[in-house]
Amino acid sequence: MAGVRITKVDWQHSKNGAAHHTQDYPCSELVVRRGQLFSLTLDLSRVLDSEEALIFTVETGPHASEALHTKAVFQTAELEIGDTWTAAKEEQTENTITVSLLSPSNAVIGRYLLSARPSSRRKHSDRKLGQFILLFNPWCPEDDVFLDSEEERQEYVLNDSGVIFRGVEKHIRAQGWNYGQFEEDILNICLSILDRSPSHQEDPATDVSHRHDPVYVTRIISAMVNSNNDRGVVQGQWQGKYGGGTNPLNWRGSVAILQKWFKGRYKPVKYGQCWVFAGVMCTVLRCLGIATRVVSNFNSAHDTDGNLSVDKYVDSYGRTLEDLTEDSMWNFHVWNESWFARQDLGPSYDGWQVLDATPQEESEGMFRCGPASVTAIREGDVHLAHDGPFVFAEVNADYITWLWHEDKRRERVYSDTKKIGRCISTKAVGSDSRVDITGLYKYPEGSRKERQVYSKAVKKLLSVEAWGRRRRIRRASVRGVWRDDLLEPVTKPSITGKFKVLEPPVLGQDLKLALCLTNLTARAQRVRVNVSGATILYTRKPVAEILRESHTVKLGPLEEKKIPVTISYSQYKGDLTEDKKILLAAMCLVSKGEKLLVEKDITLEDFITIKVLGPAVVGVTVTVEVLVINPLSESVKDCVLMVEGSGLLQGQLSIEVPSLQPQEKALIQFNITPSKSGPRQLQVDLVSSQFPDIKGFVIIHVATAK
Repeated sequence: MAGVRITKVDWQHSKNGAAHHTQDYPCSELVVRRGQLFSLTLDLSRVLDSEEALIFTVETGPHASEALHTKAVFQTAELEIGDTWTAAKEEQTENTITVSLLSPSNAVIGRYLLSARPSSRRKHSDRKLGQFILLFNPWCPEDDVFLDSEEERQEYVLNDSGVIFRGVEKHIRAQGWNYGQFEEDILNICLSILDRSPSHQEDPATDVSHRHDPVYVTRIISAMVNSNNDRGVVQGQWQGKYGGGTNPLNWRGSVAILQKWFKGRYKPVKYGQCWVFAGVMCTVLRCLGIATRVVSNFNSAHDTDGNLSVDKYVDSYGRTLEDLTEDSMWNFHVWNESWFARQDLGPSYDGWQVLDATPQEESEGMFRCGPASVTAIREGDVHLAHDGPFVFAEVNADYITWLWHEDKRRERVYSDTKKIGRCISTKAVGSDSRVDITGLYKYPEGSRKERQVYSKAVKKLLSVEAWGRRRRIRRASVRGVWRDDLLEPVTKPSITGKFKVLEPPVLGQDLKLALCLTNLTARAQRVRVNVSGATILYTRKPVAEILRESHTVKLGPLEEKKIPVTISYSQYKGDLTEDKKILLAAMCLVSKGEKLLVEKDITLEDFITIKVLGPAVVGVTVTVEVLVINPLSESVKDCVLMVEGSGLLQGQLSIEVPSLQPQEKALIQFNITPSKSGPRQLQVDLVSSQFPDIKGFVIIHVATAK
């Protein structure tokens, strides 16, 4: 009898896609998840005899080999769950046979070539059936990335839009972000990111063999999302100058960034800041099948020297001296958490892992950060891989202010500045509300347990085992100081001070505040107050000084006085950045040499509302109405609405807005035709050269057509 030949393959895209939660990937190749059955139907030249088997070969990456677990040869038999690929015949009718294939739950992820031959045909006569893509599987209990909650899997793996929290601790604002992991070419681009990494360029076969491990894959992605050290995806820029690129605040999602990088032959995309790096990394890791979320930390420390303190140097007006201040406290910083087991550390450290693609400090010679176990951070186990000390400092460092005198002396100053690591936030599962997850990172502020953990972390940081030597702080023109010296408490002054906002700070309007000073003693006091104001970036880096004034205040016993502080629109309009942030500082010089620094971070508010006029149904056009207002006391002529939303419209929509008189409102209508059902995020930004972008978003619940 002639040997049987395979004449055709049916990949059963619809059935496999539904079973593997991969039906939304638009690629022509089959996409499945590891550790889970998938089925194929093969057309044969004749009926397969009962004793005949089908022999399959799967291989991924260059120089695939069984020794590296990047190649497997197996034949139809009984299906077995384990560390090897297996296959079984399911049903046979006429000249077709359906077979089930099962990959190991720790298989290498990526693009595979599948070949097959009947056992009756000689070796090397395999028929190439085609390629398929294998992803991580959070639905598989044996997979390291398993997440035991369907609601969380829907949110952290399948949701293609989300919310990123920005602003300041007292005024947190939500920004919509389109992750778009199921958009055209995105899966292919995410696999390309792995292939462009230095590890792959140096030794591709070994690199691919490590792609079974989420610790390895996420660390590679953390390095590749930024362009430092490699031709990674996004180039960072924090100087407020974005010539030759896109202002980071103008991005509305990851899709345009990833497509631009890919189509531009891997040229880094200009420009990103922390939320852009986090948004892109969330897209890539969700796309590859790892549950991932975006996390914002308010009052986030960037500790450059690993001494667990952020040392800020100021002059007599409270203005930051940038040439001396190497550390910084950002208004907020955004990173990612991914959920997986830590086989390298042990089960105590399974769960959420911090990953940060923003290029801040080098880790093992490259700009990357993580994965660092959130549990390890909370328990002070900063010696564990990877980058625990840096992440621990981001949420726990001390904030220390030094007054720098002209004779190069420095003096510790009491400051009202809030503690580091506040309101650590992420989007809620199933809604756009904010969830505070600070308790996952540290014990309650001031509790005995928190102090114990802090002390434990300091000892580990200073231990010979952790660092090989006792680290010293090095500062320009400043003698090295031991970490222990920085913990000495500073004398609390005999007055208190606080900036109070008298009217909501609105973009385009004058700012009206008061500096409230209170004498805590029963004796009269004279206070010299030096007030300064500057527009700043969200990293608190000053851009331009907009206010400097001095007052002498006499405070009677226990008296409170208010010093009015006004900043007109004309004072700040020319220097306001897209961050819409202003930092006020008051250095209060009290009799007897006491000093108090009072600071206030202000984010200017703006306004946009979005309404959907009618039910949203797949394939049916619906009207969207947007209400905008010109925030300025002058007319604007060049406004444009920029609209984006996965599953709601193709690409971006640009709509011209008529000229707007000062404070004038306008209603703009446009149509969208949803292409996907479920909750969908529509982003609408009002863009003008005369003021920073005004951003808004709305969730539209799209029904399936009946």
